[in-house]
Amino acid sequence: MRYLPKSDAERVDMLAQIGARSIDDLFEVIPAEYRLKRDLDVPRQMAESEIIDYFKQASTKNAVGYASFLGAGCYRHYRPVIIDSLVQRGEFLTSYTPYQAEITQGTLQAIFEFQTMICELTGMDVANASMYDGSTGAAEAVMMAARITGRSNSVVAATVHPEYREVMTTYAQHQGLPNSVVGYDAETGRVDLKALEAAITDETACVLVQSPNFFGVIEDIPAIAELAHAKGALLVVSIAEAVSLGVVKPPIEADIVSMEAQSFGVAISYGGPFCGVIAAKEKYLRQMPGRLVGQTTDADGYRGYVLTLSTREQHIRREKATSNICTNQALVALMATIFLTVYGKQGVRDLAVQNLAKADFAAKTLSAQNGTKLLFAKSPRFHEFVLQTSEAPSVLNGHLLEKKIIGGLDLAKWYPKLGNATLWCATELNTRLQIETAAEALAAAVAV
Repeated sequence: MRYLPKSDAERVDMLAQIGARSIDDLFEVIPAEYRLKRDLDVPRQMAESEIIDYFKQASTKNAVGYASFLGAGCYRHYRPVIIDSLVQRGEFLTSYTPYQAEITQGTLQAIFEFQTMICELTGMDVANASMYDGSTGAAEAVMMAARITGRSNSVVAATVHPEYREVMTTYAQHQGLPNSVVGYDAETGRVDLKALEAAITDETACVLVQSPNFFGVIEDIPAIAELAHAKGALLVVSIAEAVSLGVVKPPIEADIVSMEAQSFGVAISYGGPFCGVIAAKEKYLRQMPGRLVGQTTDADGYRGYVLTLSTREQHIRREKATSNICTNQALVALMATIFLTVYGKQGVRDLAVQNLAKADFAAKTLSAQNGTKLLFAKSPRFHEFVLQTSEAPSVLNGHLLEKKIIGGLDLAKWYPKLGNATLWCATELNTRLQIETAAEALAAAVAV
């Protein structure tokens, strides 16, 4: 961004407009002893060409050429260049949020297409115009279930992303909506169904599970839905990896689906902004947070798009609002819309199959090394898996970094009972050579 400072003449004119003779006049209210009477200790000013050269040189310090096997809710997928070409158009990039919705037909149509494709993917009837991200989406889904059922607590699987659970706890503590956490089966990595059944009571608004879960394991959604519905609770399914829906059966047994759509063409970008989603059965439409765009016809019979539901604080009385979301992620949702349009149904399926195959090859190759064991090996999974090693993850990852390999995520912080366990992820961007090199480096590190 270019910096265009005011000229001396412009500064004099501005001061005259407010009745000041100099800059010093503006600071007379500040006691003299608190005013700085020397120049700031900063480097000399640079010409624009010098600044550009400075940052070019600084960029050489960035890490390049590394193979990454990190996932855990933030995934590396190829982003077609057309995405940035379109979202950077001024009518999309600068529109902020369409309060006067009907005059921004392009934005509304894009949101409508986004909602439609999300419904097709999740098997739900309606989807909103996006949330902040997957974590806040999960929390909003739980609060939505509480409004629908009139009940006052929730049951959450320990296999839900730990940071999602932290966000949900933050939301719930001021909502009077406590939650209880149910553990997982040590053999399968799935939620413990017996413990889950025991935890659901007549005051349970919903059961929240994630599938594929934090370990990459696919949960038994029909069985969980049966347990929840038998006691009048709703089932909320969180999906942290949207690409999985290209090959995994959508959770049609759920009442509400919360999803992170970052994998659909949204850059990792240091962790955000991302694209959250809430989709649900039609009968729960009026309790959905955020906004919905609908299709209609005008007086002349032409197709048009309108906000058919706006339950945010900015649109209606606060006590009637279902959410205090201050804006939606329309621009980020547009990235997902373009991604899904470019790939199409078959393309999304092919992408998911490739991710599935890469992860399967990686899991078998890495776990074949001495001192490593694949946990939850018999359970169906998508493109993440848990490795248990004889050495501490910090030691192994240090050796891997020397080979320009970013290894798995250390799980000790959230799941200490797993011991030396790491969560690995392989996507279409991980090559066979990278996987085999990681296996060799892992074997060498264990042997040290």
